[in-house]
Amino acid sequence: MRLLLFLLFFGFSSLLLWSQESPSHPVNIKAKYDSARVDFTQFEKKHGGFVHTKNVKMHYLEWGNPRHTPFIWVHGSFTNAYEFADLAKELVQKRYYVIAIDYYGHGQTPIPTHDVSLYHIADDINTLMSVKKLPKAVIGGWSRGGFIATAFYDAYPEKVLGLVLEDGGSVATNTHYHQLPDSTLNAQVKSIFTDRFASATFDTEFEAYKAYYDYSSSGTQFELLAWLGKDSEGKWTIGAGVEKLFHMRNEVEFKETILRPTKASLFGKSMSLIEPKIIYRNLHVPLLIIDPTSPNDLFPFEKDNAALQQQHSKFITHKIYPNTGHNVHYEKPKEFLEDITAFLKRVAGP
Repeated sequence: MRLLLFLLFFGFSSLLLWSQESPSHPVNIKAKYDSARVDFTQFEKKHGGFVHTKNVKMHYLEWGNPRHTPFIWVHGSFTNAYEFADLAKELVQKRYYVIAIDYYGHGQTPIPTHDVSLYHIADDINTLMSVKKLPKAVIGGWSRGGFIATAFYDAYPEKVLGLVLEDGGSVATNTHYHQLPDSTLNAQVKSIFTDRFASATFDTEFEAYKAYYDYSSSGTQFELLAWLGKDSEGKWTIGAGVEKLFHMRNEVEFKETILRPTKASLFGKSMSLIEPKIIYRNLHVPLLIIDPTSPNDLFPFEKDNAALQQQHSKFITHKIYPNTGHNVHYEKPKEFLEDITAFLKRVAGP
């Protein structure tokens, strides 16, 4: 099923409705929705759970045997734990225990009423590990989730077996953008908001499901329900409150997060100021950097990643994916899974 977002700078997304052209054959969308509700409930009963932390009631999905090597996945911006569902099934067959979380404002985890940061999510993951009686785990993440994985290593290095960073978390986010001329940066930020669509809102969950249903595909697409939630006015939408949390609601906030992070929200500030070069100065666990490259590379950090790998050649594996966009695990799931599996085997041992 196609993703419901197009990722831009910082994992920021414009939420777009799929074209609602009439399908070539009739689809009873109400029946699809009713079935999706049943499928979603059954899936959550089997794989879903919640943990109460100091910050929030956090939702997660889990697969496999808790006695096997644990692998905790942190999703990217404007997505949720379901992004890892298909890959988790494959890893379970290879004897890994997989947990994927929803962090603030994503999936079924609300945004806390108090200020929070990447490090608060690291604390939430630590609580989850304590509840699950996991003394250590491999921590992985994509985009913003990669930075959360890095924050977790910074806060709880003794609880990390290894790290997987998919295009995020290995190089400071502002390294590249601070080097751009003002005119170039202004043009890039302006282009994001010029053609940007606001996230649509709906009176009912069914109407939202209907709007985002992929008519070119089939099945109930029950995962859609994990994306949908209510905003402050009770309307159904995707990512309610997340742009405010990230401090990226408009051009001014967007540039403040880059250039003047002390003016940003605590969450936005923590994203801008985290410095992997400092955090990984005493790296002592295996780390896999998954580094996609393309002409319009979101994070053109291959040189910085290579330098980090040379600094810690004993621990870091740097995998470059040529001609690949930001979301490697979606674009090239086979290659991604092969690299993840080889890395986890190295971490878990024979």
